[in-house]
Amino acid sequence: MYKTINGKNLRYDEYGVNNSDHILFIHGLGSSSLVWRDFPEALSRRYHTITIDLIGFGESDKPKEDYTISFLSKFIKDFINEMGFGPREKISIIGHSLGGYIAIDFAIANRERVDKLILFDSSGLLKNPTPLLSDYLNAVKTIDPVLRRERITKVLGSLYSDPSRLLPIIVDFFIYFIEKPGALEAFESAFINSTSTSIDSKKIKKIENLRCLIIWGEKDKLIPMSFAEKFKQLLSTAEIEIIKDAGHAPFVEKPSIVYQRLIDFLQ
Repeated sequence: MYKTINGKNLRYDEYGVNNSDHILFIHGLGSSSLVWRDFPEALSRRYHTITIDLIGFGESDKPKEDYTISFLSKFIKDFINEMGFGPREKISIIGHSLGGYIAIDFAIANRERVDKLILFDSSGLLKNPTPLLSDYLNAVKTIDPVLRRERITKVLGSLYSDPSRLLPIIVDFFIYFIEKPGALEAFESAFINSTSTSIDSKKIKKIENLRCLIIWGEKDKLIPMSFAEKFKQLLSTAEIEIIKDAGHAPFVEKPSIVYQRLIDFLQ
């Protein structure tokens, strides 16, 4: 399904529409709503769940813009308004990587609208790209299609605790989306903005009492586990869950463990 936001088409899916508690899933850099796999539908037994393709990614429009965190966060706010949520109606947000950074920015600016916050291996505290993040950008910008696939496959495999868990169809989808007109430009802009800026430690105090769960893959090579503790220092009341034998997307590698942790926290 699509919503027109500020003249641009934003793709989304929703499940459990008759449930009164709302959850929004926000994916990471270069990804799409497909990354969440069965989680939104599984949680829809108890919650109204919504997944989106961020503007510039997936099947959403890819306008020529400066993809700052505030730009992406504003689109989230406008999308929620377009979905018909009232000004006092709260929503929980689950954000992965770049999506976590966007979720935090949204929560800081719209504290009264956020019920709970769940961050998976979130960006937002980087001062510069990690080596694997730099490899990620270089792989995406590779011109030769054969070499590009080879490099993308290597990088995506490195996001897992065990690279053999990477399915070929994940590479196919990634390349399909990144070859869409405007996708590479959006990727690079979001990359530059998200790896060269950090969350304001003073502003984040606005949400330090917000119920928050930080989930991290023990073997994350893209944004190392040490950043989970850095977030904990800023969000002192947050809970932390480290998922063993998991990389940058623990909900992909350890879905059963993560699903139960989400249920426990959301309830």
